[in-house]
Amino acid sequence: MTTFKLVATAAMGLEKPVADEVRALGYEPAVENGKVYFEGDETAIARTNLWLRVADRVKIVFGQFKATTFDDLFEGTKALPWEDLMPVDAEFPVAGKSVKSQLGSVRDCQAIVKKAIVERMNRANNRRGILPETGPLFKIEISMLKDIATLTIDTSGAGLHKRGYRVGQGDAPLKETLAAALVQLTRWSPDRPFHDPFCGSGTLAIEAAMIGQNMAPGYNREFISESWPWMEPKVWEDVRAHAESVADYDIELDITGTDIDHRMIKIAEANAAEAGFADLISFKQMQAADFTTLKENGVMASNPPYGERIGEIEEVEEAIRSLGRTMEAYPTWSAYMLSSMENFEELWGRQATKKRKLFNGFIRTDYYQFWGRKKK
Repeated sequence: MTTFKLVATAAMGLEKPVADEVRALGYEPAVENGKVYFEGDETAIARTNLWLRVADRVKIVFGQFKATTFDDLFEGTKALPWEDLMPVDAEFPVAGKSVKSQLGSVRDCQAIVKKAIVERMNRANNRRGILPETGPLFKIEISMLKDIATLTIDTSGAGLHKRGYRVGQGDAPLKETLAAALVQLTRWSPDRPFHDPFCGSGTLAIEAAMIGQNMAPGYNREFISESWPWMEPKVWEDVRAHAESVADYDIELDITGTDIDHRMIKIAEANAAEAGFADLISFKQMQAADFTTLKENGVMASNPPYGERIGEIEEVEEAIRSLGRTMEAYPTWSAYMLSSMENFEELWGRQATKKRKLFNGFIRTDYYQFWGRKKK
């Protein structure tokens, strides 16, 4: 087994939840903006891809060096042992980005990295000319940040938010990775009721069910690194077998979701069925403020509409105002609301116990946390 420097990428504001997940898997994380670094072998690559709920991707950090000229970039790239990871017929597209660096042309950086890898692979394999690129896929990225070149290889393929259960969605679906983070930040446990009053396509409820049953979020999908010749199939078989053995499919969960739009309820039900939760999550068409329950110590978590279109803001404000009044009758319930509306606390009717800055895509939001009173 080889030890790699790995990085789990994350949306801004979600580095700590990702670091917590990495640590829970037994690896020591180091956090930077949007990145959580750790070290691990082939099994670590498989485990983190299968189990990280909040990270966007897992990448191998293959090389890092200073590069203020294209010669620096070429020689630094060529010095790396690409032949150790890639077969001679590997397909290896090169993506790139550059921030605050003298090498500002991303296209030129990509071309130079590609040329340097070809030269290195030809020399290592005692051949000349272009490479066939008919074999397994290795997605390489050159990232220039303040004149430091970082070369990474993506082990995930499709982003880790692609769980495989979304058969339908609304106009503004909540990304699965963000939904998982929102559930985790509530500290919800499977013995408590969970409700989403603006459930949309059901993502929050489905992610809660996966957490409640201790299901690996990547269990039902494939990863790009599964096709790599040095990633033994047994590694993936063992990691998936362990995931299956620790899942608790028999645990009883009380998870519900409602939405005013009957079309979204149909989509949510279809997504839940695809995820295997058709009989576990209950969805119903209903206004958020009509919520009623006899249960205590529950968690309400949601991503209410932001009311960005003309004519919608007043409707959304009234929905939040009404739900805030409704929740006054349930003092043991905790409510967690993700919103871009700066007057959210005023609408809800009280100040949040805590709020956390997060980004929903490119939208700056706050996660308003109204903690309930614990029942003695």
